[in-house]
Amino acid sequence: MDLGLRDKVAFVAGGSKGLGKAVAIELSKEGARVAVCARERPELPAAVEEIRSITGGEVIGIAADLSISDQAKNFIRKGLEHFGTVDVLVNNAGGPPDRKFLDIGEDLWNFAFRLNLLSAITMIREAVPIMIEKRWGRIINLASIAVKQPIEGLILSNTIRIGIVGLAKTLSNELASYNITVNNICPAYTMTERVRKLSAEIAGKKGVSSTEIIRGWESQIPMGRLGRPEEIGALAAFLASERAGFITGDSIQIDGGWYKGVT
Repeated sequence: MDLGLRDKVAFVAGGSKGLGKAVAIELSKEGARVAVCARERPELPAAVEEIRSITGGEVIGIAADLSISDQAKNFIRKGLEHFGTVDVLVNNAGGPPDRKFLDIGEDLWNFAFRLNLLSAITMIREAVPIMIEKRWGRIINLASIAVKQPIEGLILSNTIRIGIVGLAKTLSNELASYNITVNNICPAYTMTERVRKLSAEIAGKKGVSSTEIIRGWESQIPMGRLGRPEEIGALAAFLASERAGFITGDSIQIDGGWYKGVT
């Protein structure tokens, strides 16, 4: 299936590892030119080279700490300096830490807000005027199944990420007449570095192995396994495509049947 992404320009936040890198790889495979950002660490240039080696596509890396608004803004601006335009924006940032409510101070609440909500708002504000001018665009937010069914122990993520849903639903209506879609991808537990780290943190608190924690999560999923990053990447590529032009304002779970609701 030709997704119509060849030579489109896609900006993928948090693209040096995990779900962001999986999305960047899939978009690049489809022929998109891709900019990824991450904090200034060895992972960023290594990820850029890995994506290029897999896809043969044009990929650039831009250092940015998404919890700092000026750096989130700079990611889009530097990407525009290089490519001259933007067609697809994928908002993605690592989730805040696992904490109980009374263990969370004001600074951590503010950090979670900046990282998981304000960064998306900031990047959308920079990208949308270009998309409006082109009368074409795709905004995809990597959220979490927690926006539909809160996850025990992840109160920061449960609280902050729901704001993305309200933002996307309202913004999708404002931008629909410009042929710009806005959607959320809501994964359940997916086998990424962050999930491995989270399982280890929970295991340490409970005095069990991280393997036992992961098996417990798998037992809750009808398909009997965690998600794979490339599965989220494939969904993102479809939502970014010409084929998905009539899907907007939606929050799509990708969870192996974990979510038990009907809406």
